[in-house]
Amino acid sequence: MTTGTLPTPSSTPVSTAQARLEMLTLINRAVAGAERPPLPPYPVSAPQSQAEVLHQFEDRILDYKAALTRVPASGAAQAVAAALGAVRRVVVPSGLPAAWLEGGSAEVVRDEPALTHAELDSIEAVLTGCAVAVSETGTLILDHGPDQGRRALSLIPDLHVCVVREDQLVQTVPQALARVAASVREGRPLTWISGGSATSDIELVRVEGVHGPRRLHVVLVGD
Repeated sequence: MTTGTLPTPSSTPVSTAQARLEMLTLINRAVAGAERPPLPPYPVSAPQSQAEVLHQFEDRILDYKAALTRVPASGAAQAVAAALGAVRRVVVPSGLPAAWLEGGSAEVVRDEPALTHAELDSIEAVLTGCAVAVSETGTLILDHGPDQGRRALSLIPDLHVCVVREDQLVQTVPQALARVAASVREGRPLTWISGGSATSDIELVRVEGVHGPRRLHVVLVGD
């Protein structure tokens, strides 16, 4: 019986990162050489009446465990004040209509000059408008115009009260994209909001407020 040493590997061990890179490189080369099938068309829903769109939007918002108050234009300020409730301080963008703040008891903090993230974190609520809203998905889209402010405003405070005019409400996502196309061409960011911030990534347990406000209250303003 003879003894000896084990053979020495001919190459050094490959790190996990390097192995992943090699695998992705092979996949990319294979995909690049393959003929890509055309993307399927976006599903088009049957057009709905304005009343149906309004009902669908309310249903989706409530399904996300958010709140919705529908009022005429004359009742916007009162609805905003009720949505803010006992909030002591609310931050607003510089271009927010002053009429939305009439009669409220909360201290209004304007984001001018821009507040730090720590300052925003100390404020309980934010009040903004929106660019467009989608009834099929219950989604609010902000293009961060003057009545919406920068993205941090709608991501840090715990409560987001968003005023949506009925003429900003569309039925489908393609219709909404057409509304914000000019903003995209201008290079402005878009923020899509469907209910309060929540995730179920960890053991399928729903956790709220992970990456944005825990609570959303939509004030839907009619003519």
